[in-house]
Amino acid sequence: MDIDGVFSGGGIKGVALIGAYEVLEERGFIFKRVAGTSAGAIIASLITAGYSSKEMADLMKELDLNEFLDPRKTLLPFHLAKWLLLYFRMGLFRGDQLEEWIGKKLAKKGIYTFKDMPPDTLRVVASDLSTGRMLILPDDLEKYGIPKETYPVSRAIRMSCSIPYFFEPVKLRSLSGMNVIVDGGILSNFPIWLFQKEEQKQARPIIGIKLSQRIEQQPKRTIKNGLQLFESLFHTMKDAHDARYISRRHERNIIFIPTEETFAAEFTINDEKKEALLRKGRVRAEQFLKSWTY
Repeated sequence: MDIDGVFSGGGIKGVALIGAYEVLEERGFIFKRVAGTSAGAIIASLITAGYSSKEMADLMKELDLNEFLDPRKTLLPFHLAKWLLLYFRMGLFRGDQLEEWIGKKLAKKGIYTFKDMPPDTLRVVASDLSTGRMLILPDDLEKYGIPKETYPVSRAIRMSCSIPYFFEPVKLRSLSGMNVIVDGGILSNFPIWLFQKEEQKQARPIIGIKLSQRIEQQPKRTIKNGLQLFESLFHTMKDAHDARYISRRHERNIIFIPTEETFAAEFTINDEKKEALLRKGRVRAEQFLKSWTY
């Protein structure tokens, strides 16, 4: 069956998305259009490039996620330099290794820019802090005076994955000046609304994969210190837009994968945890398909 797919953000927890995709692929589902934010943008781009779920699982298993932690070279020890990096560079790590990695994987399938993909098959979400607007890539690039067909897909994915303060923002030069772009999860961590238009008849079924519990099952957060306050603030901010949009009717088309036990920025995750996330994604997708009808 032909479907459209939407993949949520979640940092390292995005490994679970591959497990769910594996089950859908085994059942004969074919993604015609995909959308995603952050980790979901990575998975969506690999699907559009033609990667199978097995190929993706192998990529994740062989990948040392610490390679993505690429701080700028300084004369100071990192534990001292990180405060300078946060202030002047606005991020602890450059993000270049992440962009290079996804660029190489897409290049193996002949994907470099958006012109190498069928039109309208991939959309990813980023956040423009300079204008306070959501950025839908590649569509919105033309608003910045940038031809979308020739824009590198890997750079768009990096924009969507630029976790604030963790990775340096991407600077996007437009006709009006320089724009600071960060993780799309700030404004829409699960952009299922991109395909679900109330006034339009759907061309095909839409299945979303979201790295969380259902809204009514979300556990209450404990907030007793500044770190917990910041974490809760970020989670509330990134889920608010999507929580307002997702109704009971939409929930029936969403595979929810609770992953609260894993931190989004846990780049030291071991093989055992990777396998556990893959397995959780598979289990949740199998449970979903037992009752899903279209």
